[in-house]
Parts: sequence; structure tokens; C-alpha cells
Amino acid sequence: MICTSNVQMAPGSVFFDCSYNRDMDFDEKQRLAHKDDTGLAACAIRLRAARKVTGREAQDLAKDSGVSKQVYSNAENGLNYPNRDVMRHLYRAYRIDFNFMFNGDFVQLPGDVQERLFPALVEANDEWDRKASSDRAREKSQPSPQRS
Repeated sequence: MICTSNVQMAPGSVFFDCSYNRDMDFDEKQRLAHKDDTGLAACAIRLRAARKVTGREAQDLAKDSGVSKQVYSNAENGLNYPNRDVMRHLYRAYRIDFNFMFNGDFVQLPGDVQERLFPALVEANDEWDRKASSDRAREKSQPSPQRS
């Protein structure tokens, strides 16, 4: 399932033109949203998807939220949880709420937000999986430390 095009909607937001989105079943949506997973990786994936929905670059979303690029980057890379200022901005500007960001609860999100969010979650999960595979391959290729 790959989104090949997107259409600009309002300034700063992107609608991914993916016809399969309506056909996703509830279980698939829960899997993509990492429902009930409050771990760093799941929160990072949801944050990355939320940013994709906004159509903003990471540094711009950080600035809009009032946090440093490093704080935002650490959250998107799964090193810490998203800052509450970021979550407040996502809710106020894009209607993506804390329940989704922290726990993957999506049913309370407005329908138009969900329409944009699930294609972004597909992409964010794919990116995370590629990053994780690359990290594992890099770890395997490094020599083990010698014991004395």
C-alpha cells in the first residue's frame, strides 16, 4: 500500500490521495496506530505521521510548537516522548489529540483527520522499519569488543 500522490488542501496540510484508506479494517488501523502501545517507538511513529499530516518539515513544526529542533528530533527518533508543547500545538492547529499521540487512540479523531492520518501512518511505520533494519545491520557489521 503506497501513496503515490498528494493534494495540497489548506496551507500547511496535505491530503494523501489513497483510495485504500477507506477500505482499511479496524484491526489494521489499530496496528498502524500502535493502539495501547505507549512506548517510545510507537510514540515516535505517531509523531512522524502527525507531522506528515501537517505538511510541515520537522524544524518548522518544532518552531511552531515553541520547542528546539533537538527536542523535536529526539521525539521523532524515539529517544524521548513528544513534548507537551508539541502535542498542544498538534491539537490546536491540526486536531490531533493527546490520546492519539500517547496511546494510539484514533476513534475520537475527526473523520477528515483520520483520512489523512492513516496513509501517513503507513509511511511512518515503513520508515521506522527501514531505520530499525538499517540499525540492526550496522550493529552486526561492527566488530565485537575484544576481551582481555
